[in-house]
Amino acid sequence: MEQKILPASTTMKEFEQFLKSPYKIGVFLDLHIAQLKNVNQMAKAYNKKMIYHVDMIHGIKSDDYATEYICQEYKPFGLISTKSSVILKAKQKGVIAIQRIFLIDSHALEKSYKLIEKTKPDYIEVMPGAMPWMIEEVNQRLNTPILAGGLIRSKTEVENALKAGATAITTSKMDLWEIFND
Repeated sequence: MEQKILPASTTMKEFEQFLKSPYKIGVFLDLHIAQLKNVNQMAKAYNKKMIYHVDMIHGIKSDDYATEYICQEYKPFGLISTKSSVILKAKQKGVIAIQRIFLIDSHALEKSYKLIEKTKPDYIEVMPGAMPWMIEEVNQRLNTPILAGGLIRSKTEVENALKAGATAITTSKMDLWEIFND
């Protein structure tokens, strides 16, 4: 990933700020299926590449059929999901596949390791990303590029995540977008 910050939008107002930014790649979270066409057209008009979080697109089930539809209809740069069927279908369609995992406890982490070994995503999004020691562990164990997201609130936390091995940071915290313009 060429950027160190991936601006994540949860509203159209945030998305419009992303469009005005120098960043080329952005993430859209929490979107209604009826907005997808407009968001996609706006991104293309601004020469932006979009990553959509399939599990958070309301009005469509996050499964391999929805993934195939989104890939064919909107040709996203990438898709994020916690679901293996979405990751596998995105990879099949030539779209960057980002497996989201939650660092809840040791049991959940082991389940995530097994899932990732099966799906072999292009990237892993580690949530929360404000735990650099866990980013380091996941990076050493899986050797898959990591995006750190969730609860990263300061420039220092961004720097710590990057030093620990994260390739980039996904954040909806707009003041971090400003600090780390590439």
